[in-house]
Amino acid sequence: MANTPQSKKRARQNEARYAVNKARRSRIRTYLRKVEEALASGDAEAAKTALRDAQPELMRGVTKGIVHKNTAARKISRLSSRVKALG
Repeated sequence: MANTPQSKKRARQNEARYAVNKARRSRIRTYLRKVEEALASGDAEAAKTALRDAQPELMRGVTKGIVHKNTAARKISRLSSRVKALG
C-alpha cells in the first residue's frame, strides 16, 4: 500500500494511465477485428477499407507506447498481404 504522498499520487496516476491505455488497446483490437471479419467474409473492398482505417489507429498505438513499432509493422504487413491476396 502506498504510504508517502508521492507514492499515493503515483498510484493514482498509474490507475488513470492504465484505464486510458486499456481503452486504446481495446480500440486497436476492434479495428483489427474489423479487418479480420472482412477477410473472413471474402469482401475485398470492405477489407481494404477496414485496413485503411486500422493502419493509423495501430500506428497511433505505437506513438502512445501501447504497441511496439515492430509489432505494429508486422501486423500491418501480414494483414495487407492477406488483403492483397483476397482482392
